[in-house]
Amino acid sequence: MNLKEKLIASFIAFENQVDLDNPVHEIRSEAIRNFEQKGFPHRKMEAWKYTSLDRLQKVDFSLFPSKDNDLEYRDVKKYFLHEVDTYKIVFIDGIYSSYLSETTHDGVDICLMSSALSKPIYKPIIDVYFNKAASREETLTSLNTAFTREGAYIYIPKHKAPRKPIEIVHFSTGNEAALMLQPRNLIIVEENAELQVIERHQSLTGNETLTNSVTEVFAAKNAIVDYYKVQNDRESASLIDNTYIRQKDNSQVSVHTFSFGGKLTRNNLNFYQDGEHIQSTLKGVTILGEKQHVDHHTLVHHQQPHCESHQDYKGIYGERSTGVFNGKIIVDRLAQKTNAFQQNNNLLISDKASVNTKPQLEIFADDVRCSHGCTIGQLDQDALFYLQARGIPKKEAAALLMYAFANNVLESVRLPELKLRINKLIAQKLGVRLGFEL
Repeated sequence: MNLKEKLIASFIAFENQVDLDNPVHEIRSEAIRNFEQKGFPHRKMEAWKYTSLDRLQKVDFSLFPSKDNDLEYRDVKKYFLHEVDTYKIVFIDGIYSSYLSETTHDGVDICLMSSALSKPIYKPIIDVYFNKAASREETLTSLNTAFTREGAYIYIPKHKAPRKPIEIVHFSTGNEAALMLQPRNLIIVEENAELQVIERHQSLTGNETLTNSVTEVFAAKNAIVDYYKVQNDRESASLIDNTYIRQKDNSQVSVHTFSFGGKLTRNNLNFYQDGEHIQSTLKGVTILGEKQHVDHHTLVHHQQPHCESHQDYKGIYGERSTGVFNGKIIVDRLAQKTNAFQQNNNLLISDKASVNTKPQLEIFADDVRCSHGCTIGQLDQDALFYLQARGIPKKEAAALLMYAFANNVLESVRLPELKLRINKLIAQKLGVRLGFEL
């Protein structure tokens, strides 16, 4: 039995474990039918041309953990942004950990998806927002929808902001030989509200993990959302991350993706601009080695006039690693005065590393400013020689140039503690110790 057959066979048992009167029961049923019909994406599909899931489909993943697993905070502290106080929504093998978490209902709702799906008080919000941004065409999104049970539920009412940032952290303990997780996050930020979120998926052992995650974000008028994804998992972990963001007038949403670890990572990031004077920011830094594979797929759909989007992705690839960037900007006929920028720059520091990049523009309006571009190259040897001539060892000189290469992505990180953490992760990934900060 392959993975698709196992998932379909397990759906009935899953439904029997949850409330069949649940408000999303019909949505789940429709989603599993869609997945059954279309199956896993494959390389004959243009969007998956450079990323294969064939090997993962042959792994005998456990779909539900066999028991609850506990972790001590001291053992996982390093994975949290412990330099600053945060709310925390923590899951261990897909199960909520109240011990490691700190949630709140004090003026805002920072809690669990399972509560939002099961309690009548949340039904009006679920009816309006759940599965309204997620694509019905993406089969892995449909698969997640079918098995939706747990994740983060965040609701920020009008004119509110949490007292501190929010961390969403998923740990896999390795108590299963191979485990598949399907977390679902729903984030609603109402008019004039603000939010900062840091998300991380972390395996704690070398056992194989496949995470198929879906996040829906709704930003109302004048809302401000900063979302940070830190991906620095073990070589045995694979992550498929689907994020869908809908914005209303004058909202500002930024997503920073830092991809440093994991065997296979696929980031699908989709922005839909449903109003005027919207700002959307998509930035990323990728540093890979060995046989790691990261695939960034972005979409910004400009549907109304006077909006902006800014995409800037930097990649550094060593050894036998592979990078993919496929970014699309769509400008509808009504979206006059659009200002859209897209750039993907890559450094290959190994002869065996490779990058496939494809920036795209589809413009149906005539009064716009849109640009896109990509580069693939190596370190500037003249600049490297210049630094070495001033007494900087070659390894540190190369690291300095790579730091500078990624700087314009890091400078827009608004959490100083997170910026410092990312700097340290980059230095660790490059294998150097540097006595400066960007």
